[in-house]
Amino acid sequence: MRLILMGPPGAGKGTQATSVAEHFGIPAISTGDIFRANVSAGTELGVTAKQYMDAGEYVPDEVTNEMVRNRINEPDAEPGFLLDGYPRTTAQVTELDAMIVATGHRLDAAVCLTVDSEELVARLLKRALTDGRADDTEDVIRKRQEVYAAETEPLIGIYRERGILVEVDGMGEVVEVTTRVFAALDIIPES
Repeated sequence: MRLILMGPPGAGKGTQATSVAEHFGIPAISTGDIFRANVSAGTELGVTAKQYMDAGEYVPDEVTNEMVRNRINEPDAEPGFLLDGYPRTTAQVTELDAMIVATGHRLDAAVCLTVDSEELVARLLKRALTDGRADDTEDVIRKRQEVYAAETEPLIGIYRERGILVEVDGMGEVVEVTTRVFAALDIIPES
């Protein structure tokens, strides 16, 4: 199973990624985790990414793409993977397509968690308090929502056109959402 998990910041992607990946016996691959692993290992890509991250800037596609390519080529990702936080742009969709085709596989589904925008802000403000993220102010959170709408939301249309988009209501308790994700994935036709 090769999946991507999409949704705006605060939709619960990281929480759902763990359960879904465990269910299918595949690694949950988060771009944030990839960045941190490369930075802590001091890889050439990590050093480059750290310069952008330290400046609070978006890590360029070419660096992100190479990190993802390296990660999905690791042995544990051979039977499949779940990508959380990638792709984020239409250019990254093209890169991911090439990566998967090169392995002789295809993307099985793009799962998009949908959540009311005011609920997203409330969730992220709560997380900021519990995780001590002082920089996660309401203004910053709303700006992230705008960036998502401009850069990542168009990907929903791409995957819908391909017939692999699975939209799941991300509102409610974690267990309820997980149940909806599994139910939605069970209806994906085998090919």
